[in-house]
Amino acid sequence: MEDCLFCKIINKEIPSSAVYEDDGVFAFNDINPQAPVHILIVPKEHIASTEDLNENNSAVIGRLALTASKIAKDMKLEGYRLVINCNEIAGQSVFHIHCHLLGGRPMAWPPG
Repeated sequence: MEDCLFCKIINKEIPSSAVYEDDGVFAFNDINPQAPVHILIVPKEHIASTEDLNENNSAVIGRLALTASKIAKDMKLEGYRLVINCNEIAGQSVFHIHCHLLGGRPMAWPPG
């Protein structure tokens, strides 16, 4: 998508602090971290939100989770939290589906 911030980051039109990349996923450090480790994991395919998932593209969620697991293992995180927000009311500010990998500190519950 032409005006999507994450698409521009994936295409390297906007610089980021890359953590991981493969043929379907790009991961980078969040510029406004909420934990010592705060990485955004983004599919290269533009999907606006979880509301836009369907039978043809739903595997992307598994890919995000698998990538988070790989990154967490590489970083030797003791534990971590994965968050996917859907729509503004839930905290989604960039409408390109993405997963937040948060770690490096104890996590409280409920989250907020």
